Amino acid sequence: MSKGVFIHNPGTHYDDDPAVKYHFPKQYLNRAKPFVGDYVLYYQSGKNGRIAGYTGTAFLEKVIPDLRQEDHYYAKIENGSYAPFPEVVPFRINGEIANSFIANEDGSANRGKQVWAVRQISNEDYFKILSIAAGEMAELPRVDEIENEFSESPQAEFISAQPREVVEVILNKKVRDRMFRTRVVKAYNKTCAFTGLNFVNGGGRAEVQAAHIRPVEHNGPDSIGNAIALSGTIHWMFDRGLLALSDDYDIMVSRKVNNLNEVNRLLVTNRKMIMPDSETNWPSAGYMQWHRNHHSFQQVS
Repeated sequence: MSKGVFIHNPGTHYDDDPAVKYHFPKQYLNRAKPFVGDYVLYYQSGKNGRIAGYTGTAFLEKVIPDLRQEDHYYAKIENGSYAPFPEVVPFRINGEIANSFIANEDGSANRGKQVWAVRQISNEDYFKILSIAAGEMAELPRVDEIENEFSESPQAEFISAQPREVVEVILNKKVRDRMFRTRVVKAYNKTCAFTGLNFVNGGGRAEVQAAHIRPVEHNGPDSIGNAIALSGTIHWMFDRGLLALSDDYDIMVSRKVNNLNEVNRLLVTNRKMIMPDSETNWPSAGYMQWHRNHHSFQQVS
């Protein structure tokens, strides 16, 4: 097992969903196989105005053939393991290429390896990128934080010996939740998508919440396509199926609502959710459909 990097650009023609699967041609099969049973990073190129860098991490469960497209494969992601980064970790860190595998001895990028859609990364480089992504939310743990016994062993040795345990400590639920919220709130400009309200408290923290469309307890991922920024009351109503979204992003009110006039006063007048600026951050139709089906949603007439 070893860690790897998958290039994934928003709007790609490949059948990718970072929280579920990564689609690639046969030429990368032998490069991807060693990553099974370990973590991978997602990397986006600097094209179309994007920042070149690392956007998230996930645990690679297995690699299987694409039965619909010859000579293509899927890297299947372990359910719930995907953790999108709140900010892109750039290609270079303090002037040095973050993934030393694609660096030449003089510090320049190896142009041949740089275009590989699937490539390796060392444990040391992976954890450097991961710790930067988590920021002040997490630091590399000491051995005793996991084994509950005192040890002065160097972190580098521990990372090499038990890499998955270290990742799971860094990406604990609290850190995952904060990373997820940060990305969603930023995508929606701190604004509730159903009401248009934008409240920021005295400390500069937005009051809006990051709502999962398909909840985590029902195998919903922490991906931006499975998220909406909602104020507290609206989030509560959405989670209970009193509000929903159509495939055209119309806000729908359930027949179960008994105070319709009050709810109508809360929602934007045109009943169209306020979309993120970038189309790549829009909610996924598949998750919206799941939400309607799960709640047996019937719109008020």
